[in-house]
Amino acid sequence: MTDEGGFYAVIPAGGSGTRLWPLSRAGRPKFLHHLTGSDRTLLQATIDRLVPFAPAERTFVVTGVAHAAGVARQLPALPADNILVEPSPRDSCAAIGLAAMVIARRDPDAIMGSFAADHLVRFTERFHSSVREAIDTARSGYLTTIGITPTEPETGYGYLRCTETLDGGPARLVGEFKEKPSHEVAVEYVESGKYLWNAGMFVWSVRAFLAELARQQPDLHDGLSRVVASWDSPQREEAIGEIWPTLPKISVDYAVMEGAARAGRVATVPGSFGWTDVGDFHTLGVVLPMDDDGNVVVRGEERGGEVLAIDAHDTVVVPRSGRLVAALGVHDLVVVDTNDAVLVCPRNRAQDVKKLVDRLKERGERELI
Repeated sequence: MTDEGGFYAVIPAGGSGTRLWPLSRAGRPKFLHHLTGSDRTLLQATIDRLVPFAPAERTFVVTGVAHAAGVARQLPALPADNILVEPSPRDSCAAIGLAAMVIARRDPDAIMGSFAADHLVRFTERFHSSVREAIDTARSGYLTTIGITPTEPETGYGYLRCTETLDGGPARLVGEFKEKPSHEVAVEYVESGKYLWNAGMFVWSVRAFLAELARQQPDLHDGLSRVVASWDSPQREEAIGEIWPTLPKISVDYAVMEGAARAGRVATVPGSFGWTDVGDFHTLGVVLPMDDDGNVVVRGEERGGEVLAIDAHDTVVVPRSGRLVAALGVHDLVVVDTNDAVLVCPRNRAQDVKKLVDRLKERGERELI
């Protein structure tokens, strides 16, 4: 497969992955970890999937100050100028908008795709097919998403309400972005066949996106414009340091996509390629290979440890300290062993792990988060 000329890949790499504590920390968040069952981190696997469309010189990563060095180490082929460093988190619209403006300076007619650094995709060829369809749709002027065909009434994802097809499909117009629903509402969404999961994958021409940003968020557009005006000058750091903290803190969904959908400017391409948002340890237990008893051991490049399980089933073990982790007669647990913290919780409470991080913050134990 040859790369798509004029296509640029953007990887927002932020957040600390609090539901994956104590493995994921503020200084080394989940996208820098090996959680795919391979020798590649989530970030590296994301870049690998996009190589057929965008070589290193057309790939950008937007990340925070604390993670820039880690990103550079993991992606040695990426030009240093293609790592866009945010001095502070301002949510996804500022990050994606910054990348769009930097790309537009180089290629005003570019098509840009934004893909989160911390997602899993099991079927790469199917993913590639969806990206190609999205690129074709974006060239028609639509702000395009890749929506995921739902496999269950998931309450942890937002949804896209689809309307008519475009030119016979597979792309469809998006009528509305929906928040994470209750279980009852999610069942209605899935049974109707009109809804897709919102996976936060976006493809558009930078010209069309920046026009919508200016229309709906003029203050954010103006601030980013002032930052990027000095991008190739010695004043870049001064400008970003002064202007960035004043930018509105808002997601791209709220800032641009919802309003664009109401104006009939958003399309979606359905995707079915084994996509998973790696949000918690229970999810890893679902998507990674398991033994005959349903147990999953999440190994990584860093020092691991032996796992001894007797009469244990459906348990997720993450051995990262070098110690032996022994599980006897337990089931449906998460056990994470790191050098300075151990987590044990039921799998059905995996979403609540972030509460432990919140408590540690309240106690001022920053070294543990």
